[in-house]
Amino acid sequence: MRAETVSSAIVLGAGMAGVGVALHLRQAGWDVVLVDRQPPGRATSYGNAGIIQSEAVEPYAMPRGLDDMWGVVTGRTNGIRIDWSALPAHVPALLRYWWHSAPVRHRQIARTWSGIIGQAAAAHQHFLNDTNAAGLVRKEGFRVFFRSAAAMDAAFTDAERIHRTYGVPYAALDSKALAAAEPGLANTGAGAVHWQGAWTVRDPGALVEAYGDLLLRSGGSVAIGSAETLKALPGKGWRVETANGPVEAAHVVVALGPWSPELLRRFGYDFPMVRKRGHHRHYDGTGLDLPLMDEAFGYVLAPMAKGLRITTGAELSHADAPPSEVQIGRAEDAARTLLNLGKGVEPEPWLGVRPCMPDMLPVIGEAPRHKRLWLHFGHGHQGFTLGPATGQMLATMMRGEAPSVDPAPFRPERWTGG
Repeated sequence: MRAETVSSAIVLGAGMAGVGVALHLRQAGWDVVLVDRQPPGRATSYGNAGIIQSEAVEPYAMPRGLDDMWGVVTGRTNGIRIDWSALPAHVPALLRYWWHSAPVRHRQIARTWSGIIGQAAAAHQHFLNDTNAAGLVRKEGFRVFFRSAAAMDAAFTDAERIHRTYGVPYAALDSKALAAAEPGLANTGAGAVHWQGAWTVRDPGALVEAYGDLLLRSGGSVAIGSAETLKALPGKGWRVETANGPVEAAHVVVALGPWSPELLRRFGYDFPMVRKRGHHRHYDGTGLDLPLMDEAFGYVLAPMAKGLRITTGAELSHADAPPSEVQIGRAEDAARTLLNLGKGVEPEPWLGVRPCMPDMLPVIGEAPRHKRLWLHFGHGHQGFTLGPATGQMLATMMRGEAPSVDPAPFRPERWTGG
């Protein structure tokens, strides 16, 4: 049967990563169809803390200190929670993650990572200039709150190191300064680090949706369909089924976040991935101006369009496990010591999955054994931040041009060979 639509590229996945590469391709003159089971911005790109993190110049390493590791094992820390019955399935990828988290290796990775983080805000601004979504974004940063003087002193030292190394702006706030900045807080602890260059978004899903609307207005297409229907057409490209009929294209981009490895196994690729689950819930309380990360309890409290959103740290659990109340409950109890949190808006927490590669770098490039099969996933905690920047990088590579950042550390071959 003849395909109803023929395009230059099919992009599978309508989160920030997929929308980012689709928009850059369309702006370069390509015909693009963005395909997902849901409209743009409904999955993990919706459920984050809504921070475009210009300060996140060093990716999250696995804890290697004995005290930190013991805190995870005993459940003393709320930033990481392990369902021990699910641990065996995570061990192979976690061992690689632990190896790459060694200080020497992590410093090398951070030098690469900081290069793409440094382009994140400009890449978002490039899209924002052509949308009506500027009102969703504030460019006043966010704060990390510390309950103890020891933790505060260590954070100030590290913030100064990051400032000297990467030029990231920050302000050190003692308890009184934090009280003046956030008068709604009942407890200002030892103070906070204010990361001044970050941008915050009051509705992350709406921002991705606005970028999706921009794709449509620029002449691209969005279709409801399943990536599982993807088929290679020898000598012709790729085909996927959508609600409006089949779509064929010369190129296809897999930007499915945590679901990317599963699809790619059908084509003979085995990508290791640490799948970190995260939860959020909204509350109808008030009293917070800028997002606040509570370092001691591993959550972010952010004012959103639907209320105050608590976003939890990482949970390692079974892939099909239902949403958990453990981390969100501990975070809620901690947040109530800080301000008027109010009542929960949703009956149960929202659940999403963060796709983390063991070396903390996303996969960006062409699949080694399939022409014009392009990969764009594995952004970890920073897909919302990085989608437009790495989307530009991949779109440049797809056009046969050299990106501004060396693509070698991101190439799929580092995991697949070939």
